[in-house]
Amino acid sequence: MARPQEFDTTKVLHKAMHLFWERGYEATSLDDLLTKTWLSRSSFYNTFGSKEELFLEAFDTYRAERKQELQQVLEHGPARQAIEAFFRKIIPDARSPEASLGCLITNQAVEQAPHEPKIRKRVEEDFQFVEEALTRTIERGQREGSVGSQREARELARLFVVALPGFHVMVRSGVDRSRLEDALQVLLANLD
Repeated sequence: MARPQEFDTTKVLHKAMHLFWERGYEATSLDDLLTKTWLSRSSFYNTFGSKEELFLEAFDTYRAERKQELQQVLEHGPARQAIEAFFRKIIPDARSPEASLGCLITNQAVEQAPHEPKIRKRVEEDFQFVEEALTRTIERGQREGSVGSQREARELARLFVVALPGFHVMVRSGVDRSRLEDALQVLLANLD
């Protein structure tokens, strides 16, 4: 008879996620993961199978949480304000302990996506998800009048999707907040 699992998988995934987020996939060793999650080797292999599989589960957990957060922000209030609020969440985060970590999706777009098809597919799906959400929000804004631009909503959404990782990278690198504020004002002017 198999022994019952003695740990909370969700907590383990979050601990692993933060470790991968902090160090990246390549720099995180199995020993690091075992120490951080308090799992034995047998529990680790029985539950996750490999470092790669644990990473994919942790990464998917992060991705799901970010998608939910994006939807919550973009669906409240006038569309233009919602888009601004979404980007402003990145800038105040510059002072949070996780700011130096950046965005795990952006980090993986650089670290693994160029050579790992499973990660590339996930990153592409996430950028597409953001594009779709922003397109819907901009279209809503054009209908309600909070977005004055008559440019195609998808064109504007793509501009914002391209800018998004740039903001994450700049925040992660510790760029002065005023520089980010200036860039955000220019970006948002495309909605007027």
